[in-house]
Amino acid sequence: MSNTELRQIDEEILQSLGAPSWRYGLGLAFCAVLMLAGFIAYGFQYFRGMGVTGLSIPVGWGVYITNFVWWIGIAHAGTLISAILWLFRTKWRNRINRAAEAMTIFAIMTAGLFPLVHLGRVWVFWWLLPYPNWRHLWPNFKSPLVWDVIAVTTYLTVSTLFFYLGLLPDIAAARDRTEPGLRKRIYTFAALGWTGKYEQWRHYARTYLALAALVTPLVISVHSVVSWDFAMSIVRGWHTTIFAPYFVAGAIHSGLAMVIVLLIALRKPLRLERVFSLYYFEQMALLMIFTGSIMAYSYGVESFMGWYSADKFERQFDAYRAFHSPYTPLFWMMIVFNVLVPMTFFWKKLRTNWTWLVIAAVLVNIGMWLERFVIIVGSLSHDYLPSSWGLYAPRLVEILVTGFSFGFFIFAFMAFVKLFPAAAMSEMKQDELGRGEARF
Repeated sequence: MSNTELRQIDEEILQSLGAPSWRYGLGLAFCAVLMLAGFIAYGFQYFRGMGVTGLSIPVGWGVYITNFVWWIGIAHAGTLISAILWLFRTKWRNRINRAAEAMTIFAIMTAGLFPLVHLGRVWVFWWLLPYPNWRHLWPNFKSPLVWDVIAVTTYLTVSTLFFYLGLLPDIAAARDRTEPGLRKRIYTFAALGWTGKYEQWRHYARTYLALAALVTPLVISVHSVVSWDFAMSIVRGWHTTIFAPYFVAGAIHSGLAMVIVLLIALRKPLRLERVFSLYYFEQMALLMIFTGSIMAYSYGVESFMGWYSADKFERQFDAYRAFHSPYTPLFWMMIVFNVLVPMTFFWKKLRTNWTWLVIAAVLVNIGMWLERFVIIVGSLSHDYLPSSWGLYAPRLVEILVTGFSFGFFIFAFMAFVKLFPAAAMSEMKQDELGRGEARF
């Protein structure tokens, strides 16, 4: 492969960092409006109290915790694509891993907002931090909520290091092709003196392997810990050992769908149609068949064990959730969106159709959000005693704060792809050199 062809890869990716179009500016403005509306709603909640939300007894967890679990799940596909598939030397990951890694960072940051919003008294979060007991805070180290803080912050730290390390060679390439000015100074500082020497590449490869191996168990442990927030209790619909693998599979399922939506939406505005070609989305669609099958198995096992246990409370709750609950329509929408919709990717005509890829990915994300809602709210609204039954519906404040999270996430992602390369140029060039020919 010639140097000209290698430079062509750089030019193909770096041209996306040019001046943004008016559509791009309109998208940023829309995200800013969502964030402003959500910030105003949160300010109203802060001064008026949690009574402005739909939360009450017995449903003390609602949309905020649903959003927390959902956004944590969105972050998992980035780790799957960037680390796990890299360890297995899966070739098709090298053009989508950068966007997936960025999505991971921004999704974790978004998820971290909701436990604070849900507390109402934000300063109470201080009591969750695992400080030594001599500070007289006495955190409960047996509580899954404390495990959440440790797991999520560790995941964010390691994922950020992994993401930044992979970005270093591409920042240096952007620095070398940028005219003098503020942007070049930013790239120069962020590149940390990268020159592409052999010693740098040797240390880079070793560190990248170590971080990939470290991140891989984290992707399993983090959402397992999140699932234990529920499974450690004795609430019906929560107290089950399948929750850890069930939540991990669902997280990867929704994360893959989010990667598909983001990259299809941005490939034309960034003029990266040849980089993000249909082949890579087809591979993600095939992977979603596998994760959708795991979801179907999990739903079946959950219902079967509720019957097989011969526990009258479990049997009654399963029947209530599926046929008699006010949330029953959401339950069946969850089944259809998370299981049946991904199965359509068995047909090549559908998994290679741009429109259906977007529609199916959006439906899967809606289905995964509904799953979290049905699990959290459905179980809390119908406890053991009739005196503990009650319904929950989100109010405007909660909807606007949820809109803030989408505005923040999309705004951060759009800003990233205009400041830094949206695809891993160094890995693309390594792949092409290994094959001995360029696909450009």
